[in-house]
Order: sequence, then structure tokens, then C-alpha cells
Amino acid sequence: MQSEGKLKSWDDERAFGFIEPRHGGQDIFVHITAFKGKSVKPKIGQSLTFEVELNAEGKKRAKNVQSVLTSRLRKTKNSPAQWGGVSYFAIPVFVVVFVVVSMIWRTPLWIAGLYLIASIISFAAYAVDKTAAVAGRWRVSEGALILLGIIGGWPGAIVAQQILRHKSNKAEFLAAFWGSVFVNVVAFVALSIYTHSSRTLN
Repeated sequence: MQSEGKLKSWDDERAFGFIEPRHGGQDIFVHITAFKGKSVKPKIGQSLTFEVELNAEGKKRAKNVQSVLTSRLRKTKNSPAQWGGVSYFAIPVFVVVFVVVSMIWRTPLWIAGLYLIASIISFAAYAVDKTAAVAGRWRVSEGALILLGIIGGWPGAIVAQQILRHKSNKAEFLAAFWGSVFVNVVAFVALSIYTHSSRTLN
């Protein structure tokens, strides 16, 4: 369990000191080896985050110690919400691409309907899989979720990933998912060109 406190004392020669917990209680012993990023010299009064463990004698000592600022920056960097903003941006970009392609090659209106329906189904599939994961029941396969993205359901999948916080941090799945987005967009442009060419020839 992570706690916060301030470095109350520090002995440079012996490379240890004591942390005063933020919510009170006994001061916690901390050695220089417990700090992450050991190039940074500990300073008295510095706000820290840390975990507590017992040494061989059963006394408390700090581990995984780092400054509060560093800890918060790392959490922000890895925050799903941050990357969610980038993911959401793909939807309006595609809308622009869709409009431009439709104006140039007169994309059939039913394709827009296909994206809407596929997105609704995709969102529902993510919701079902999320519920099943929590309950320990049968899951929707990742292959099925990727397939839904390929056929046009990826906008709904992006919304589901961020709102439901599901499949939004699994790097391997996300790589395959964004691959499906790429395949779908390329297929959409190719289909638009093909259907326009067919109408022109006829």
C-alpha cells in the first residue's frame, strides 16, 4: 500500500533517514537504496511516496520511495484518460476523411449506416465482455472484437474502451486494434473508388 510523507531527517554519511507519514504515526526508516532514481539526493522536507515493509528484526522501513511530483508525473503519463483523448481524436479525423472521399467518389449512403450499426454492436460487445470479465463468465474473444473493428465498428470500440475502461491498457490488443482501424480505412477508400469506377463505366 502506497503512503505519503515528508523526509524528516537525513544523514548523508550513513545514507539513511526517517520519513514522517502524512497521516501521523511512527516515523519510518528509509535507506538510500530504497529510493527510485538514486541520482537524486534526498532533501529534508521533501514530499515522498513510499511503501512500508518489515526488516529482519520486524521493524518498519520504507521501500519504493520517490518524490510525490515524480510519482504523479508517471501516473499522468500512463493514464488511460490521456491516451483516450488521442483515441477519440481518430473519430472526427475519420469523419473528415469520410466526407472528403464521399464528395470525390460519391460513396453510397448505406456505408455510413454500416459504420453506425457496427459501432453500436461493437460497443455492446465490449460491454458484454467487460461484464463477463468482472463476473468470471464466458468472454467475447479478442479476435471477434478486432473483427468488429475491421468491418467498421472501431469508432464504437474507441468509445467503449474509454468509457468502460476496457481493453484500453493492453498493448498487444491495442496494436492489433489500431491495425484493424488502418485496414478498415484503407478498405473504405478502396471500396469508394471501386464503386465510383463501376458506376462510371456503366
